[in-house]
Amino acid sequence: MHQRKGRYRESFFVGLCAGATILPLVVLVVLVGDVLIDSLGRLSLDFIRSYPSRKPEEAGIWPALIGSLFLIAVTAAIAIPVGIAAAIYLEEYGRKSRVANIIEVNIANLAGVPSIIYGLLGLEIFVRFAHLGRSILAGALTMALLILPVIILSAREALATVPNALREGCFALGATRWQTIRRVVLPMAAPGILTGTILSVARAIGETAPLITIGALTYVGFLPDGLLSPFTVLPIQIFNWLSRPQAGFVTDAAAGIVVLLVILLVLNGFAIYLRNRLQKRIY
Repeated sequence: MHQRKGRYRESFFVGLCAGATILPLVVLVVLVGDVLIDSLGRLSLDFIRSYPSRKPEEAGIWPALIGSLFLIAVTAAIAIPVGIAAAIYLEEYGRKSRVANIIEVNIANLAGVPSIIYGLLGLEIFVRFAHLGRSILAGALTMALLILPVIILSAREALATVPNALREGCFALGATRWQTIRRVVLPMAAPGILTGTILSVARAIGETAPLITIGALTYVGFLPDGLLSPFTVLPIQIFNWLSRPQAGFVTDAAAGIVVLLVILLVLNGFAIYLRNRLQKRIY
């Protein structure tokens, strides 16, 4: 009797877990399918290479696409070295103390702070205090603040997976801590570090709230030509189109979403490729 009850409960639990797995996938497929159907009339090379327009049938995403790629490149150049260096220090050099615990707890909490808070911080520090204006540099610094805690946490977790026996073996052979980190720990942790870093950067591409807060432009008819140039990005362009009353801009927004999804898929695929390639080299 008890065994039969146990089997029923297990079957119910397995069904519940399967439903929790399938339901998000079904919702995602429906949403992506709906967006693809809406975008069929506008997806073309002309749409990608055209500038924004007040006429839906002539509008394009070229400045927003270049602005997104420019912004993400600068964000990655700022956030990745700082994040990995901080993770190495905290995991390999930092000593266990009350101050270290406070720093670790704060970094973990910062990873869960809403992105709008980082937008307000960027507006106050980079736009108003540092007088960077509505520039790509101000936007990149704000987005770097947003993804930095996630990069630090993912890099620390990757470093922590390296067995201590390898470190102790290096020390026994006379290697310094830096030589051990550079030649053993970092190569072993590289797949995890790269995966977490690229996924963090991919997340920044879809963020809109911080950039709207610092005052990124919604209509840009030119390409950014430097770090202090005004800019717009794909999420803001899509948001702008969705707020327009003309039905044609809804189609434009759907096509923009498809382009954004393709960029995200490419970055995620690149992360998986790098992880698998580095794992094969190590093992």
